[in-house]
Amino acid sequence: MFYNRPEEVNDGDISDGGQKWGASPADRGPQNESTSYGPASTSSTSSHQSLNEGTTNSAPTASVHQSNNSLRTRRTASSLIVPTSDSSSLRSFSGTPRLIRTPGSACATGTSSSSVSTTSCASVIVAVVEGRGLARGEIGMASINLNYPELVLSQFADTGTYAKVITKIHILEPVEILMPDTASEKGKGTKLFKLITENFLGVAFTAIQRKYFNERKGLEYIQQLCAPEFGTVLMEVQAKYYCLAAAAALLKYLEFLQNSVYAAKSLKVSFKGSEQTAMIDSASATNLELVVNNRDHRSEHTLLGILNYTKTPGGTRRLRSNILEPLVDLDTINTRLDAIQELVQNEELFFGLRNAIGHFLDIDQLLSVLVQIPKQETVKVAEAKITHTIQLKHTLDLVPRLRMALKNCDTTLLKAYSTTLEDDRFDMILEQIKTVVNAETTYLKGSLNMRTQKCYAVRPNINEFLDIARRAYTEIVDDISGLVNTMVEKYGLPMRSSFSTARGFFIQMKLEGVVLPEGKLPPEFIKVTKHKNNYGFTTADLMRMNSRCDEALREIFHMSYVVICQLLSTIREHIYCLYKLSDAVSMLDMLLSLANACTISDYVRPEFTDTLAIKQGRHPILERIAGQQSVSNNSYISEGSNFVIITGPNMSGKSTYLKQVALCQIMAQIGSFVPAEYASFRVANQIFTRIGVDDDFETNCSTFMLEMKEIAYIIHSANDRSLIIIDELGRGTSAEEGIGICHSVCEFLLSLKAFTLFATHYLELCQLESLYPNVENLHMEVQHTRCGDSGTETVVYTYLLNRGRSEERHYGLRAAEMTALPASIIQEAKRIASKVSYQLSTKHHCDPETQRKRAEYHLATRLLQTARNSRLNPDSLRVYLKGLKKQYEAELLAAGPPETRDTEEE
Repeated sequence: MFYNRPEEVNDGDISDGGQKWGASPADRGPQNESTSYGPASTSSTSSHQSLNEGTTNSAPTASVHQSNNSLRTRRTASSLIVPTSDSSSLRSFSGTPRLIRTPGSACATGTSSSSVSTTSCASVIVAVVEGRGLARGEIGMASINLNYPELVLSQFADTGTYAKVITKIHILEPVEILMPDTASEKGKGTKLFKLITENFLGVAFTAIQRKYFNERKGLEYIQQLCAPEFGTVLMEVQAKYYCLAAAAALLKYLEFLQNSVYAAKSLKVSFKGSEQTAMIDSASATNLELVVNNRDHRSEHTLLGILNYTKTPGGTRRLRSNILEPLVDLDTINTRLDAIQELVQNEELFFGLRNAIGHFLDIDQLLSVLVQIPKQETVKVAEAKITHTIQLKHTLDLVPRLRMALKNCDTTLLKAYSTTLEDDRFDMILEQIKTVVNAETTYLKGSLNMRTQKCYAVRPNINEFLDIARRAYTEIVDDISGLVNTMVEKYGLPMRSSFSTARGFFIQMKLEGVVLPEGKLPPEFIKVTKHKNNYGFTTADLMRMNSRCDEALREIFHMSYVVICQLLSTIREHIYCLYKLSDAVSMLDMLLSLANACTISDYVRPEFTDTLAIKQGRHPILERIAGQQSVSNNSYISEGSNFVIITGPNMSGKSTYLKQVALCQIMAQIGSFVPAEYASFRVANQIFTRIGVDDDFETNCSTFMLEMKEIAYIIHSANDRSLIIIDELGRGTSAEEGIGICHSVCEFLLSLKAFTLFATHYLELCQLESLYPNVENLHMEVQHTRCGDSGTETVVYTYLLNRGRSEERHYGLRAAEMTALPASIIQEAKRIASKVSYQLSTKHHCDPETQRKRAEYHLATRLLQTARNSRLNPDSLRVYLKGLKKQYEAELLAAGPPETRDTEEE
């Protein structure tokens, strides 16, 4: 006999006529249809892609099952009008086509990463509203993730560039943005509306009537929905009228989109201002490749990719959020560093936590479903609720294991989470679940396994009709097994029963060593598919049994759903502890990930002072690329030397070094160790970059305009606590204009106390060192070798940073020599370039008095830094001060003798 137990098959494994078994196009919802909201004045010509596009008929996820019905209702405007007592308010949403840009995919574009694509699929909806009249520039935002029941409110004053709004939306990666219809009235959109639509072409836009942006209604929503433990947020937002107005429109819109409402006192509501984290604008995030590789969006050669060893979706989301919004509170950063240091040093704690965390599911997504009450009770809704109850039981079963792993921790942060897990409500909820759900029921991978778990989830003897339905289901499954056995005996073929979500039970047969009569399957077998070396088929009898099986399951799910709903209503009273569990698991997962990155590479714990000092720092992404040997460099920026000009030939490593400093700064501020032998940082509240994506000679006006826009944004936004990275400014115009722009920009930035790294090919800028004592010239060193036979000179790039300006001349002409340009042109270019260089070099002169003052300034600033930050013992401090004295004397000697003074002045 060839009979085996049913084997589960993935939906994509069996094909039929070239199409995979999965959801039909109708099941996926409309893809090219407009939806109607807002006033009649709003217009749209674009299309919208379904939130649920690309999903199959597998077991429903937390957000999909609720949006299925809502997606069907979004086909026409009239379907949104629900005949209830509140229908008058619902109608006002309809009547106008959606205001939508280019349709985006279900997963957000722009700043998405392959390393998180499975966990950060776009499911965020954002409402944005701006004040009018004298309040213009005051922004209110509300956002909610359909997979996590947290309403995040923000209100802040923004500049005319709206940089804060654009940055926040980039971080959220929304699938849809809601704005008042007045922002785009009659096609004459406000400046904010135009900027958002230009920056987020792949995001759907919806115009909502202004009356739904109602701050009073928003406050009522929050009072009704906010869980009591988060009630302090009411004190923060009760006077934040614009974020309350955005919340009102967002929650009203979600009621229709989800076709469900949030249960009372179940939602987490938080207020996040713009001053709690460092701001990294979207252009800088792209330039530094924080979450997306610029050459290959699927590559993991990003800062997120090299730090991401998380085991849960919540941990990945938290790590991504922290990279894009680093911390600025020094106590919080050091608390994280303490925890990571303990994890690195205590292997038992590290591996115990890692093993416990790895079994957790997406708690955020689970919470999102538990707090929603569907308006319609369907089989899919019932099945999903049962699934999520099983997942909740599975999650709570893991809490004691996690609690045990944290039992002997020492640091403040880990102890705090250990205390969180001691909450008695975890055990209380688990006991409540076990009164209804079988103790043996657990979450298993595989649709057939989960189908069985769901079928027998509710304990016997709770509902007599449920027990009868389950016996009927068992008998049908036994009949299917008997039918397959009969087929095996009848035809003598190695057949077995298999299961897939799309097909239900069917028959599968491997072709290895099988000789079919007349080379064909018996005619009794229908719907035959072939995948690799397997046949899949069914029979008329088996199809009828599948139908009976589905009917029995519907009865089981319906009766189980009634019991489960009663259980969930009692669980929601203790929902706060599940929010705390979600926070604990995601944070512990992120800390473990950062600790894991430390063990793989040689990282060091950073310190925080008023100086940026890195000894033998390495580029964190470059050193992880296979086959790349990263070159280490030192970095030093202080208040007395806060403007560093870096020169050097093309391809000498200037851009890589600039990115290295910025990436190390971000790593330190998220609480991570950094790739260096020693590292000290000053906390930066803003990180700006102006880095060209190309390093060739082809420039045009649009490139120059982009440079000017980016540098204008930096000038308007930078302050004394900023870190500014500028690479190759002014290359999009003539040399004279480029030098002029660079010089004026440098002088403006020199008026700030911001730390600035400025890489340039304009050697004329190096003269700033003789004018300003806080300017430092550095260069990337190269070596020249000459071949003995041919006498050909070649350039060797060392990628090492040294003091002083670059002495390399005409390295651009060396690159030109490698092309097909005629030798006569190259020689003429060299002659002219040498003449111009000589004229410039005669002007580069610094008088001795200026050099002496510079030496005194450097000595004074270093003594101040020593007094503020030194932790040296007396003997070491004495040695250090002697070294400063020798350095000062050497600088005075290099400057030459002082100018002769009158005897009276002496």
